[in-house]
Amino acid sequence: MEPVPPPQPRPPHVLVLGGTTEARQVAEALAEPGAPGRTVRVTNSLAGRVASPRLPPGEVRVGGFGGTEGLADWLRIHRVDALIDATHPFAGTISFHAARAAAMVHVPLLALRRPGWVPGEADRWHSVGSLDEAAALLPSLGGRVFLTTGRTGLAAFAHLDGLWFLTRSVDAPGPPCPARMEVLLDRGPFTVAGERELIRRHRVDVLVTKDSGGAATAPKLAAAREVGIPVVVVRRPPVPEGVPVAGTPREALDWLRERFPAN
Repeated sequence: MEPVPPPQPRPPHVLVLGGTTEARQVAEALAEPGAPGRTVRVTNSLAGRVASPRLPPGEVRVGGFGGTEGLADWLRIHRVDALIDATHPFAGTISFHAARAAAMVHVPLLALRRPGWVPGEADRWHSVGSLDEAAALLPSLGGRVFLTTGRTGLAAFAHLDGLWFLTRSVDAPGPPCPARMEVLLDRGPFTVAGERELIRRHRVDVLVTKDSGGAATAPKLAAAREVGIPVVVVRRPPVPEGVPVAGTPREALDWLRERFPAN
């Protein structure tokens, strides 16, 4: 009778809370030959807020977890060994759920956050802490607004009947919205020339954006600088206290290699 081979060890399971370019880059890197992902099981989780998201390679789940307790249960049931929070810098709720859930089940957690934008000498930036603060400031800055804060926060500007808005988002926004508004459905990356032409054609005199960071949507800032219009920048929420932060996908991969050196 031939000897029974010993059971193979279970590959470490990594859950990536994604939806960003950086999350997709981590998933792609883990799928390459020689990467730790060749012997690491990776599950990518998407919130499901975009109708047709760009799916990363590997296992993908879509939808929420049901708060902190639901995420903790998922980590436990699926035997997750490491958690990477690579959500959008403004997806603050899921980040705090991730921090609490990871602590509850003793799973190491890393936040992957692209660096924020930094104004140059020629920029006319106004930093605010929320969309409501941005809305309160707008009437003193201009009357034709290029609004690039996403489709879910338009309610903060709905009462500004005296202003006109050019609103850009991936999917169509729902009410409540500003009464005088034109919607542009588009997805980055964008170009400086294209953003400059939008500003010129629509006679925009103020830009509103969140400090999302990254290169894909940064050209609007360069275009605003060139034409000399003010920019209202909503500051990003902080990463939960005590959670280590990586600024690039490469740093996130290094963090994984340190935890799974044999993979």
